[in-house]
Amino acid sequence: MNPRVYLLALASFVAGCDENLVGGILPLVAQGLHVSLSAAGQLTSAFSLTFALCAAPLLALTGRFERRRLLIGALAVFALGNLGAALSPSYTLLLLCRVLSAASCALIVVLASTLAASLVEPSHKGRAIGIVFVGISGSLVLGIPLGIVLGDAHGWRAPFLLLAALAALLAPLLALSLPRFAARPTLPLSAYLTQLAVPRLSAAQAVSVLLIGGHFVLFAYLAPYASATLGLSGDALSLLYLGFGAAAVCGGYLGGWLSDRLGAARALWLIPALFTLVLAALPLANGRLALFLPLLALWSALSWTISPAVQNYLIQSAPAAADANVGINTSAMHLGVALGSALGGLVIAGPGLAVTPWAGAVLAALAWVAARCSVAAAQQQAITAGSR
Repeated sequence: MNPRVYLLALASFVAGCDENLVGGILPLVAQGLHVSLSAAGQLTSAFSLTFALCAAPLLALTGRFERRRLLIGALAVFALGNLGAALSPSYTLLLLCRVLSAASCALIVVLASTLAASLVEPSHKGRAIGIVFVGISGSLVLGIPLGIVLGDAHGWRAPFLLLAALAALLAPLLALSLPRFAARPTLPLSAYLTQLAVPRLSAAQAVSVLLIGGHFVLFAYLAPYASATLGLSGDALSLLYLGFGAAAVCGGYLGGWLSDRLGAARALWLIPALFTLVLAALPLANGRLALFLPLLALWSALSWTISPAVQNYLIQSAPAAADANVGINTSAMHLGVALGSALGGLVIAGPGLAVTPWAGAVLAALAWVAARCSVAAAQQQAITAGSR
């Protein structure tokens, strides 16, 4: 494998850490800036919403730029955004810096994948993209625990400083090691809108929004939830996140395996059904670590099964429009993060922290409904086409 692919994977790892970072240091941010836990949680919502809304427009607007230079520029903006976050004297300024970081993060993640594929032979493209996504999933395994450890030891600003420093180091390394890549034509925004007008495809996209939303209703507030229900803090909380991330990485493979083994349509509705049951069962483990940990592993693994399953379903449903639909799904996943984090904040401010798993289960159940609607629409289209 071309060693430069691993540098791109490292860039995706750093970007992934930034997206998940705040979840592990929520109490520290809230305390340091004198805001509520609910308000601190909205930093995750703002990041993910910005990522979702910026991914397609930024790619469309930057198609004429040489890709290596664009990646270096995105890393520079990313570093500035995180440096600004570390130095922010107020919640408002921190929120603005998170928005700036999210916009640059959207470009970094997409460019890392496309450039990695361009560096290798056609027979190795899938593996090159897979290595980049190992960086993204690895950020969940190591990023949040690292943020907690740094935050506990040096304050909530330290993790942002570390990400800014890593981006500042990566930018010149990539500039020196990567070749120049010609500007490439990008899909117009109208191509994305056309796909969203197809009911079976838009319903499948809704599966990602709703299931990931249900996941983040609790996951965005996992640190305070685990502290309140299990009494975990510090190193124990870091280990909890580490185990969660390890199960999540396994879940990514499991989702692809289920989709191949059971068929894309069946996996599309089975995963939300299982996810709903696990989330609904989590409150039963309050105060019982031995029961909570296996449920946590199931929850984590299932949360990452949905992305490969949905994308496989979309590609099989509309092969000619695979790029547009997978691009839309990238935004859909981040809309789900924003939805779940925002809803979790409202639940905490209202019924309370203990209700977050059940609120997440409701969204996951709606994801199952969307999946059944998508499959039914696809079957109806197949019947109509066969009768002609």
